[in-house]
Amino acid sequence: MLVSGTSELVERLEDDPHAAAEIGAGLGGTAAIFAPLVAGGRVLGVLLAVTDEPDGLDGGDLVLAENFARRAAIAVELSERVARESLRSVVRAQEQERRRLARELHDETGGALTSILLGLRAAEDAPDPENQRRAVAELRELVVSTLQDVRRLAVQLRPKALDDFGLVPALERLAEGFREGSGLDLEVESRLGEARLPEEVETAVYRIVQEALTNVLKHAEAEHVSILLTRKNGRVSVVIEDDGRGFDPSGVGGDLLGLAGMRERVGLLDGTLVVESGEGRGTTLVVTVPG
Repeated sequence: MLVSGTSELVERLEDDPHAAAEIGAGLGGTAAIFAPLVAGGRVLGVLLAVTDEPDGLDGGDLVLAENFARRAAIAVELSERVARESLRSVVRAQEQERRRLARELHDETGGALTSILLGLRAAEDAPDPENQRRAVAELRELVVSTLQDVRRLAVQLRPKALDDFGLVPALERLAEGFREGSGLDLEVESRLGEARLPEEVETAVYRIVQEALTNVLKHAEAEHVSILLTRKNGRVSVVIEDDGRGFDPSGVGGDLLGLAGMRERVGLLDGTLVVESGEGRGTTLVVTVPG
């Protein structure tokens, strides 16, 4: 039956050795219907209906079971598709992040290390102690700058504060880095309480805030950004608001502003993402996820 993909009505389980009598016996039945769940030419499972009523099962029951099996097969196939697409989305996001980090390592860190090598040669070839001290001082500044870049990349890969102390301290440290690097007036306010959020929620919220702040720096021309986190009735809300130039959400591709990646992260947690913006009116992102 599973091989052929056809349904079968067995009026007496005890008389049919091919009908898995042990299943019926285990369920206390005497008659059974086996209806395979078929979708796309594949047998995904089987619907089993068992009864111990004296009248047993008939052709009408078989038709009803087949209808249920068809609907169940569609639901199972759809669930598999959603799971596969979710996995693809995660993999795509990971690959995009790796490509970005690879570019930064090659262009910034790799370039800085090359400059350090050239600086070492210049220091070695310096004609007098004064020129040598000057070359060493320039090298020291370049090494410090490169070290900061490497630390920044490490934080982007996985911030240690997120694992050690939780979401809010990690976001405060992230905000501090953005303040120092851009001069933004950036405020983080938390009403989450003392309890830690689930790890996957903390990671998703951190990455979404990180992406949103990166967008603000690149596109918003904002002076002030506020981040508010609240927790109520098993839901966590994150509101990220800036006073920048804003944009028309319907006229800008989601990939350009990282919105597609944000929606994928939120969707994997069965959450929502709302974007409110307009020309000259700033931008507000509202993220809500279970927590």
